[in-house]
Amino acid sequence: MRFQYCPRCGKKAEMKEISDEGVIPYCTNCEVPLWDMFTTSIIAAVVNESGEVALLRQNYVSTTNHVCVAGVMKLGESAEETVVREIGEELGLDVRSVAFVKSYPYEKKDMLMLGFKAVAEKKDFTLSGEVDAAEWVKFEDALGLLREGSIAWQLVKTVIGD
Repeated sequence: MRFQYCPRCGKKAEMKEISDEGVIPYCTNCEVPLWDMFTTSIIAAVVNESGEVALLRQNYVSTTNHVCVAGVMKLGESAEETVVREIGEELGLDVRSVAFVKSYPYEKKDMLMLGFKAVAEKKDFTLSGEVDAAEWVKFEDALGLLREGSIAWQLVKTVIGD
């Protein structure tokens, strides 16, 4: 989100050069730079002991491709806690371990997605209302079900070492 008005006082922002940051919106009343804001979220490639990754179908995200577990971080929650919570909510799985992989800017939605590998025991899923379907997919078949080049595809490609 790019500010046009100060969120503290409501005054229209003016463009001002801020050192090496360049020209950005600035509130002359509060005397503060108004940095662009983004939502921080997680995306997780959930893998099991059988060499499989959990892929979801969420029609509100894509009607043609599978996706990975993803969700927005809540205030006071670490990224790792968000991974565990989202996997529990969306798939009903208990996470054994979480490892950070890479961050992915997602400019289309003003988001920063923090990518993780999560290990969970293979069991049947208990799906949330926002997940239309999920399946365990062998590593060698996973990339073909994801949109090539997407953040989910990049994450899974890294995690499975393909």
